[in-house]
Amino acid sequence: MPITADCHLHSSFSGDSDTPMEEMILQGIKQGLTTMCFTEHNDFEYPDSPDGPGSIFLLNTDSYLYDLAGFKEKYADKIRILFGVELGLQPQVLRANAVYCKSYEFDFIIGSSHICHGKDPYYPEFFQGRGEEEALWEYFESILENIKKFSNFDVYGHLDYAVRYAPQKDLHYSYEKYHEILDAILRLLLEKGKGLELNTGGLKSGMRDLHPCMGLLKRYRELGGEIITVGSDSHDAQNIGAHFERAAEVLRECGFRYLCIFEKRTPEFHKL
Repeated sequence: MPITADCHLHSSFSGDSDTPMEEMILQGIKQGLTTMCFTEHNDFEYPDSPDGPGSIFLLNTDSYLYDLAGFKEKYADKIRILFGVELGLQPQVLRANAVYCKSYEFDFIIGSSHICHGKDPYYPEFFQGRGEEEALWEYFESILENIKKFSNFDVYGHLDYAVRYAPQKDLHYSYEKYHEILDAILRLLLEKGKGLELNTGGLKSGMRDLHPCMGLLKRYRELGGEIITVGSDSHDAQNIGAHFERAAEVLRECGFRYLCIFEKRTPEFHKL
């Protein structure tokens, strides 16, 4: 495996996973990973949904850290375990997110947009009554707004997340189609010294491309972007490190020579 660090993982501490952390760690060791960073969900003011109350995405961070610290020590001679979080960004939770980030010594913070103006694109209602293009423009505009208002994260996660759940997924989607808003997002990330995540999780949902798409990755590199992390976004043991061979090929094709692992909020650059 050309990439041996999975920097986007969810265990049973995330509201949408029931896989014990230790089971995931043992699978990562079995697969030959050298680093696993757990990035459990924390989304303040996630709306109630058909699947349950939004409070399921409020992370019990103390319990999470307690277990992670124990496993980090237990498996120290086999694998590096890092303490991360996937933070849901919304304009109205700026203060809550700021206080939360300062309350723990995270190794890594992924900033993500799961909610766009009160709706999660995961649910069909986000796309109903309008075309995909209109819905995706709204989603990307909300990301730009989030980045303008909040900076305490290391990389932006699955930047085109909404495409994963669009009625036709990425069949008609491309960087070129949305280049104006996407360029604005990339330039702002670079201005703030933030990186991007290459997320392989969309492939198991039927997408043709990774998150973000290759065109967007190439543009990020053209603009001088170098900070890139790789994560499977796995919520179970079976998908840890999934499609990392393809991720390495895509990164090289886009001009990247290094990938990053964050520890104590500092990027380490590792040659691809």
